[in-house]
Amino acid sequence: MTAFVYRCTDCRKEFTRDAVRYLCPDCGARYRPGTPLTGVLEVVFDEDGLRRVDRARPDWSLFSAVEPRFFPPLVVGRTPLVPATRLGQSLGVPKLFVKNDGQNPSGSLKDRASFLIVAEAQRLGEQRVVCASTGNAASALAAVCASAGVQALIFVPEKAPRAKLVQMVLSGARVVPVKGTYDDAFKLSLEFTAKRGGLNRNTAYHPLTIEGKKTVSLEIAEQLGLRAPDAVFVSAGDGVILAGVHKGFVDLLRAGLIDHLPRLFAVQAEKSDAIHRYVQTGVYSDAPDPATVADSISVSCPSNAHWARRAIVETKGATVTVSDAEILDAQATLAARSGVFTEPAGAAAFAGLAKWQAGANALPASAEVVVLATGHGLKDIDAPLKRVTIPPPIEPSLDGVPVS
Repeated sequence: MTAFVYRCTDCRKEFTRDAVRYLCPDCGARYRPGTPLTGVLEVVFDEDGLRRVDRARPDWSLFSAVEPRFFPPLVVGRTPLVPATRLGQSLGVPKLFVKNDGQNPSGSLKDRASFLIVAEAQRLGEQRVVCASTGNAASALAAVCASAGVQALIFVPEKAPRAKLVQMVLSGARVVPVKGTYDDAFKLSLEFTAKRGGLNRNTAYHPLTIEGKKTVSLEIAEQLGLRAPDAVFVSAGDGVILAGVHKGFVDLLRAGLIDHLPRLFAVQAEKSDAIHRYVQTGVYSDAPDPATVADSISVSCPSNAHWARRAIVETKGATVTVSDAEILDAQATLAARSGVFTEPAGAAAFAGLAKWQAGANALPASAEVVVLATGHGLKDIDAPLKRVTIPPPIEPSLDGVPVS
């Protein structure tokens, strides 16, 4: 592990490792539930330490903010980067790859954040980890806590997908459905840890959630031969995965392992578009009705909106909004032409790429592009089930076998 400090992304004040736990004490004091987080902390590693990394055999533990001896036993990460040349050719970008994070243990990228938070809980001697989630973060936390023998307490909105609820309950988590939205569950989880203790895993609220999610960028660079792609398309809800992807590539650049930051494209559902409008106008406002088939990115008030905007601006990226119909079309196309079956929220990233390539500023054919598929398609099958027809059974005879 490389030495680090926490730096406030607002006032830039720095803190030693155990001087703070969640937000900057000064800027975070201005935070009120129902608004984007202020005082989000960023892990800043000693640059000389990062540059000790051997390019021939990188030791990725040097990029970790928790010592490996505290890591839970569940193996997280090392997911495939799938070449999707045929699919990319149809969009004018034959150098297309799909990072299939649905291959993580609980089926989503959010295992990465939960893994590091549970490691931190073990370092601190905390026996309970608390979070609010629409499903994936909760499933991830339940699985990692189960492997480490730590209690998971999870607040979920009442309409969380059944498959995800089954995952967390079977993993032994204490699940508390909340009447209302993700934002209501988020607020209640903060109240719980403030008054009753435990380590709060909420995205961006705990800075190590961003550090955990950044590992996807480290893997992408390694899988490409220690280089950064030209563009990465990321589905965005609360903006924390986007921040994690950004942070990973920033650390790689500071370590001298890559020579540029990829352009980051944040893809949002049309109604859950707070980050998109913030980037476009420079003025933040909530998404008043964030209803979308992609439940994992359905957020009225993105907790990490400020860092998300910064990530887009710093990388000269862009934002794209897509309809629910475009998301479901993208899910079907991605499965049929790359073999990657991702949930609607993961498919939104591919929908964003398809929409971008149909516009005036399409990426050139030479561009190396990565689409981040954040969760497995079996996480939420209710939406695609409405668009597919399951063939009826036939008699056990070749005469009944349809031939195309």
